[in-house]
Amino acid sequence: MLEGRVALVTGATQGVGRGIASELARSGARVFVTGRSIGERALDDSEIIGIRCDHRDDQQVAAVFDRVLSEGSGVDILVNNVWGGYENMVEHGVFTWSKPFWEQPISRWDAMFAAGVRAHYFASQHAARTMVSRRRGLIVNISFWAAQKHIGNVAYGAAKAATDKLTADMAHELRPHGVTVVSLYPGLVRTEKVMQAAAWLDLSNSESPAFIGRAVTALAADPGVMRHSGAVRVAADLAIEYGFTDVDGKVPRPLTITDV
Repeated sequence: MLEGRVALVTGATQGVGRGIASELARSGARVFVTGRSIGERALDDSEIIGIRCDHRDDQQVAAVFDRVLSEGSGVDILVNNVWGGYENMVEHGVFTWSKPFWEQPISRWDAMFAAGVRAHYFASQHAARTMVSRRRGLIVNISFWAAQKHIGNVAYGAAKAATDKLTADMAHELRPHGVTVVSLYPGLVRTEKVMQAAAWLDLSNSESPAFIGRAVTALAADPGVMRHSGAVRVAADLAIEYGFTDVDGKVPRPLTITDV
């Protein structure tokens, strides 16, 4: 389905990024992934090439794109999944994630914008140069409902809103060049960290990391994907539209802003 395409998934050591990379590779794409602790053979999959990269370091990011370009003609699919700010939720014995903004550590804001929004922007700059020259390409920014509703804390909402605005404005500038940009919202994903707290969570409507990967794959394989450009799409809505299921054969109920 995606034979001959080159994909780069950032922040794919585990979780959502890992699921996306595996599904893209399963669909025939040549997949590169980045992560701060990743090895050269990432994800136990010989079809996926891991490149160690801290996306807060511009030189490391530039080196990633040099590496990818040296092994092919360009990037066809970029998935901006790398993110920061989930570290150190407990400081000095206090859970700070849900604190009001005046009690939040400023490091959380810095991490979400440096390793999140700015990292998406910088990687997209590099990818867009090759996509524009070839007049094709897909950029997917992994985002969430916190862009539209207070979830967790102010910094989280501001960073996700910035991600969605990044999508909309990049799509506006890239549309004349045949390049699509989409914000993709997962639901509750059964990542490694989520499963550590499974005893306290209702997972009845949850999604596997592979499910998000199937949403990205469906977008990448759609010759009419430009109709989604600049939009926010929910992975479970795309499953209904494109007809794919999760690994258990089910389609999770799409979340809305009222019930997320």
